[in-house]
Amino acid sequence: MTTRAADLLILKAVRHGGPWLAALAVTALLGAAAELLLPLTLGRTVDALVAAGPGRERWLAATAALVALVVACDALGVLASGVSGARAALWLRGRVITHTLSVGTTMTRHFTPGELVTRAGVNAEEAGRTPEAVVTAAALIVPSAGSVAALALIDPWLAVTLVAGLLLIVAVLRAFMRSTTAASGGYQEAQGNIAARLVGALAGARTITAAGTEDQEARRVLAPLPVLRAHGLALWRLQARAGVQAAVVVPLLETAVLAVGGLRLSAGDLTVGELLAAARYVVLGAGLGSAIGYAGRLARARSAARRLDRLLAVPPPSYGSRPLPPGPGRLELKGVSVRADGARLLSDVDLVVPGGSCVAVVGCSGSGKSSLAAVAGRLLDPERGTVTLDGVPLHEVAREQLRRAVGYAFERPALFGETLGESIAFGPSESQMDRVRDAARAACADAFIRRLPLGYATPVGDAPMSGGETQRVGLARAFAQAERLLILDDAMSSLDTVTERQVSGALTGSLADRTRLVVAHRVATAARADQVVWLEGGRIRARGPHDLLWDDPGYRAVFQSASAPEASSQVAP
Repeated sequence: MTTRAADLLILKAVRHGGPWLAALAVTALLGAAAELLLPLTLGRTVDALVAAGPGRERWLAATAALVALVVACDALGVLASGVSGARAALWLRGRVITHTLSVGTTMTRHFTPGELVTRAGVNAEEAGRTPEAVVTAAALIVPSAGSVAALALIDPWLAVTLVAGLLLIVAVLRAFMRSTTAASGGYQEAQGNIAARLVGALAGARTITAAGTEDQEARRVLAPLPVLRAHGLALWRLQARAGVQAAVVVPLLETAVLAVGGLRLSAGDLTVGELLAAARYVVLGAGLGSAIGYAGRLARARSAARRLDRLLAVPPPSYGSRPLPPGPGRLELKGVSVRADGARLLSDVDLVVPGGSCVAVVGCSGSGKSSLAAVAGRLLDPERGTVTLDGVPLHEVAREQLRRAVGYAFERPALFGETLGESIAFGPSESQMDRVRDAARAACADAFIRRLPLGYATPVGDAPMSGGETQRVGLARAFAQAERLLILDDAMSSLDTVTERQVSGALTGSLADRTRLVVAHRVATAARADQVVWLEGGRIRARGPHDLLWDDPGYRAVFQSASAPEASSQVAP
C-alpha cells in the first residue's frame, strides 16, 4: 500500500474534522500571531521604560493583551483539537465498518476478526488525531517564518543565523518522521496479532476450559508481546534521540543568534530592546523543535492510515440495477468454480433447480456444500461461471431486490434486532407481524416464543434459548424474508428429530411456493426433497431422487459418517 494513498485518507479525515477544525486552525494562527507580536511589544516596552519616554502604558497594555490572547487561544485550541479529532475518528470508524460489512464474508479471508477490531478501533483513533497534529504542526511554521522575517528587519545577519539552525531542525524532523512511521507500523501489526489471537481464544473459550489449557493458551495469545515490546522501545528510542538532537541544536542556535546580536549591539547597530526582541524571536523560531511530539503523532497516524487503507482497498461486490422478472425462482449454475486461499472448493458445477422445487445438497465434510449454498444466493462470487435466478445473472440484480428474493438460514445464526420479533423481521424490508408469526410457526419457534413473558417483544439478550431454539429463530427469519429462493446451510443441525421432521414438513408444505436449496446431513431431510445433489471433491458426483441414489453404497456412506443410527434405519425401496 502506497504512502500516497494513506496520506489521501488522512486528508479526508482532516476535512471531516468539522467546524471545530476551523476553530482549531483559527486559534492556532491567532496564538502564533500573538506570540510573534509579543517580542516586538515587549522590546518596545523595555525601550520605553529605559528611555523614560511617553507611551510606556500603551506598550505595557498591548503586551498584557497579547499574553491574554495567547492563553485564551491555547485553552480554546485544546477543546477544538479534542472535538475535531473525535469527529475525524468517527468518520474513519464509520467508513471502515460500513466498508467491512459491504464486502461481507470475503473480508475475513484478508483479515482476522481481531485485526478488523483493531483497525476499526485503535487504528481509527490514532488516525483520527491527524487534524490536531497537522494544524498544530502547521501553526508552528508561522512563528518560525515570522521570526525569520522579523529578524531580517532587525538585522539580516540574525535572520541568516536562524535559518541555518532551522535547516538542521528540519533535517532532524524528517529523519524522525521516516523512522517513526516504520516503527509504528510494526507496533500496530503486533497489536493486531495479539487481538486476533485473543478473539480466536474467546471463540473457543469452552474448549480451552474443558481441556484445562488456560495457561498454554495465554502464552500463545501473548507470544507476540516481545515483538510489541521491541517496537515500543524502538519508538521511545527514536523519540529520545530526536529530543536529544533538538535539545542540542536549539540552545546552540539561540547562543549563536545572541552572539551575533551581541556583536551587533557592541557595534552600535542594535538597541537593547531590539536585542531583547531578537532573543525572543529566536526562541519562537527554534520552537519548531517542539514539533517532534506532533511529528510523532503524525507518523503514527500515517502508519495507522496505511493499515486502514489496506482494509478499504478490499473491493466490495458490485451490484447491478436489473429487476427480477416475475418467475417461480428458477436457479441455474453454469460452469461455476470457486477457489479460496489457493484451494479449489467447487469445480465446473452445472446445476438447474426448477422453480418451486426442493433440492437437498449432500456430501462429506469438505465436499463444497457450503460453497454451493454461498454462490447460489451471492454471498460469494464464483471465480468462473454464472449463477442466474429466473434468467437474470445475480451480479446484475439490484442489491435490495436480491436480498428480498433470497433468504438464508445458517448453522449458527446471529440474531439482530432488539427483540425476538424484530430479529425474525430483520431484513431489507421489515416484515409485517402476521408474516413474522407465520414464519415462526413454520420454524416451530412460535410455541416457545409465546411461552416467554413478553412473547415476541422479549429482548434477544434476555431470551433463554438453547442452540436448537436459536436455530429455529434463524429459520423463521429466513422464512419471513425469502420471496423466491430459500437456502438452508446446515440450518437444522441442532434440531431434535421431531422438530426437524416438522420443519421439513413445512418446507414441503406451506413453504412450497418458493424454491428451496437445503444442505442436508440427515437421511429424512434428503428423502423429502424432490431431488438430491451429491457433491464430492467440489464436483457433482450424482443427482436424482433419494430413493434411486440410495442404491449406491458411497451415497449411503455420506449419511453413515454423519448419523450412523439414522442411516442404518433407512432401507432401500
